[in-house]
Amino acid sequence: MTTAFVLGGGGLLGAHEVGMLRALAEAGIRPDLVVGTSIGAVNGAFVAADPDGAADRLTDLWRGESLRVVFSETLLGRAVQLVRSGTHLHAIEPLRKLLADKLPASDFADLRLPFQCVAASIEDATAQWFTDGRLVPAVMASCAVPGLLPPVEIDGRHYFDGGLVDSIPVGRAVSLGATTVYVLHAGRIESPLSVPTRPWEVGLVAFEIARRHRFHEEMSSIPPGVRVLVLPTGGDALPPGMQQFRYRGKKRVGTSIDRSYAASAEYLAQVAESR
Repeated sequence: MTTAFVLGGGGLLGAHEVGMLRALAEAGIRPDLVVGTSIGAVNGAFVAADPDGAADRLTDLWRGESLRVVFSETLLGRAVQLVRSGTHLHAIEPLRKLLADKLPASDFADLRLPFQCVAASIEDATAQWFTDGRLVPAVMASCAVPGLLPPVEIDGRHYFDGGLVDSIPVGRAVSLGATTVYVLHAGRIESPLSVPTRPWEVGLVAFEIARRHRFHEEMSSIPPGVRVLVLPTGGDALPPGMQQFRYRGKKRVGTSIDRSYAASAEYLAQVAESR
């Protein structure tokens, strides 16, 4: 039996995945492989580098100041960055420094578990899965949200956020031979969308429809013999509107971790009892 952890994208809501990881660790569940997208690539890289200590490392990271620094510019700072770049609100150097300083591995070969993350290739308009080489650039590419961060260049090619092509890559884990898949997600799949009313909302809503549709399509085509368990976030569904797409702020982080931990621990206990 091959167990996979699939960690999806979702920006600030990725804190839910930290609580889920703690519940999984306490239940004695350890993956054989890890697949991640966007913020799930960040969390997943920590799991693959230090399976036993990842929950503690990520709890400290998310509850501290390090992660918030990546998107800490003031409104004026973001405006200046947009004017200078013409394409994005934030510099990518804080993310690079965070990953280089905090990840306990610098290369895929240094990881203790097989790990893959995905980014969207701009030139080819395809999904690019990173499986070897330098770890930090690959994770950065998977996190490069269009409009927020610049594309990441690797070997002459340019990449945007992996959520554009595979936001919750259950199908990838199954194709790699996983027979038990634990899905750690950010929670937006539980929340209804609303009709956009402003120009900048149109693209966000369209993207969210596409990412959810792919996830549901993959879930509906799971082959016989493969067990997929979607861990709960423990929170109420977010109300329709732009709140679902917030990527800054720290107030919800602690609550997201605690709620997802409690809900996932209860869920895993129920699964264990039913077997």
